[in-house]
Amino acid sequence: MTIEAKAVFHTAARAVALQTIELPPLGDDQVLIKAHHSAISPGTEGMIFDGRFPQELEQDATIPSLAGSFAYPFRYGYALVGEIVEVGARVDKSWLARKVFTFHPHQSHAAVALSECLPIPDGLSPLDALFLPNMESAVNFVMDAAPLLGERVLIFGQGVVGLLTCELLARFPLASLITADPVASRRELSKRIGAAHCVDPNDENAWRDLQDCLREGGADGFDLVIELSGNSEALNRAIDMTGFSGRILVGSWYGNKRVDVDLGGHFHRRRIQLLSSQVSTMNPMLSGRWDKHRRIATAWHWLDAIEPARWITHRFRLDQCKQAFDTNAGQKDAALQIIFDYQDD
Repeated sequence: MTIEAKAVFHTAARAVALQTIELPPLGDDQVLIKAHHSAISPGTEGMIFDGRFPQELEQDATIPSLAGSFAYPFRYGYALVGEIVEVGARVDKSWLARKVFTFHPHQSHAAVALSECLPIPDGLSPLDALFLPNMESAVNFVMDAAPLLGERVLIFGQGVVGLLTCELLARFPLASLITADPVASRRELSKRIGAAHCVDPNDENAWRDLQDCLREGGADGFDLVIELSGNSEALNRAIDMTGFSGRILVGSWYGNKRVDVDLGGHFHRRRIQLLSSQVSTMNPMLSGRWDKHRRIATAWHWLDAIEPARWITHRFRLDQCKQAFDTNAGQKDAALQIIFDYQDD
């Protein structure tokens, strides 16, 4: 039986279109998922929509549905939840009707290997489950940053991943947790979930006041700075705000943007460590005890505790894909998390 699916394709920079595709026959080890919801990654998919990605880069070799290149037209996305409606010959029929998450582009139906499906834990909302990639990223950043008791921590960027990272770190016995974001509503939300203060990164007076406060407390800067804003200018500010032998963890992906970083002043003399962190791999220092399965289990736990579905601000049908991506790109003040609903597809 031929199965058709509706899928969102990026056809050029700032151009997306809904197309009907024919799925191949279901493999013996595959399942067919009817999508209920999928989420747009505000930062990564915003850059993809703008065409700001290295042309030679693979999408993501660690995710089977994203194994291709960034050559138009292409599909992209990695947060889809739905229900298994058909199973292959070697898949137990008990999987039918199971609610699952899969790392997959925006598409009404998806044929994937059973191994690519993550059962949504009992009691967890499918809308909360949409945030699994964001939460896994936040868990990864905290694990790589390795905060210590009594440290002073600064986070740049309070989008979804930044807020989740803030939520996790707010539960640590830190000396202080400060965040920075240019959007006033996000600054207020950041303070509500545990930040002692959230700075407007464009307010020079606020940065001077923060440095004065650090000095009055006997500190020459922050012990740990986490850059999640996607704004390369934040790196220079991070260097200014990091103390001697402090560390800066960069979780942002800048795509094809060139970054002009000042390494001639504080960075050199203060012995600052600049660390790269990306969720597609595990930190080799942790691989003796941790693997991706354990990290995913940890992410599920914290999704249940935090319930981030409350941060969904916009919902669109799949045939409104252009409006959805335009909203993500142009309404930063209002759009925190945008999702697609598929119930009528």
